[in-house]
Amino acid sequence: MIVEYIRYKIPRERQTEFEEAYANASASLNASKHCQMYELTHCSEEPELYILRIEWDSLDGHMNGFRSSPEFRDFFRYVQPFFNDIQEMRHYELTRLSKRKEFSVA
Repeated sequence: MIVEYIRYKIPRERQTEFEEAYANASASLNASKHCQMYELTHCSEEPELYILRIEWDSLDGHMNGFRSSPEFRDFFRYVQPFFNDIQEMRHYELTRLSKRKEFSVA
């Protein structure tokens, strides 16, 4: 698995449009066999900052599988207006230092 992080700086007046674009683009992520999980987070301390975190099955699955698929064309159509707002886009490998606690619903 590989984790992609995309850091955005979105002016307040475009934030609703940005979040709606990703809500629409998420259908393409859901349809991709390479996308394992995604989340869009919004910074509490600096409200113009967002991070999109996507777990891919592999770097090749993202770069060659998803990016050459019909799902990517639909995805990019929605998010392309925000391409110039990207501050950083990188892929990371997990280390052995990871823990996710399981919570039960009462």
